[in-house]
Amino acid sequence: MATLDAILFPLLLLLSSAIPTLASGFATTLDPSLMGLNLRKEKLSHFRFYWHDVMSGPHPSSITIVPPPSNASATFFGLINMIDNPLTVRPDPGSELVGRAQGLYSSASQEEVGLMMVMNFAFVSGKYNGSGITVLGRNPVFQKVREMPVIGGCGLLRFARGYAQATTHTFDPKTGNAVVEYNVYVLHY
Repeated sequence: MATLDAILFPLLLLLSSAIPTLASGFATTLDPSLMGLNLRKEKLSHFRFYWHDVMSGPHPSSITIVPPPSNASATFFGLINMIDNPLTVRPDPGSELVGRAQGLYSSASQEEVGLMMVMNFAFVSGKYNGSGITVLGRNPVFQKVREMPVIGGCGLLRFARGYAQATTHTFDPKTGNAVVEYNVYVLHY
């Protein structure tokens, strides 16, 4: 019997350490190698594309879902737009489609036109087809270059983190249509 205990106890100890335990009831700490993170080297990637915010015409890609209140300031404080904007290789809307920016933006400042951007860049072509990047941050649209954080990614861009720089290429105040150049820098596995 002592021999059986001498074999079973170390075996049970080994097995129990291999099974993650939920210390707080719903979360556990994992070894990154279980997800292959130690086996792959982290990469830095640069994405450059044009974001087309089309508010006019028969098929707008940006629609107002909450208009600003009637007493809104010149900043349109309170406005919320839902987007499914094309992302293209060049500023021309007919150039190659590389993805879609899906999410929303809202006017979140009473002092300047400052948008809160919540969007996923869902890529539809090339190596990154089916992968995406999530951006969440403040966009003071009248500054020449705006920077917003990349807070995550999926697919080949899993565990992404970095930043996106936005520069307005064109803006039509009559229609509200805009083309914005995005340069996105992400670290990912």
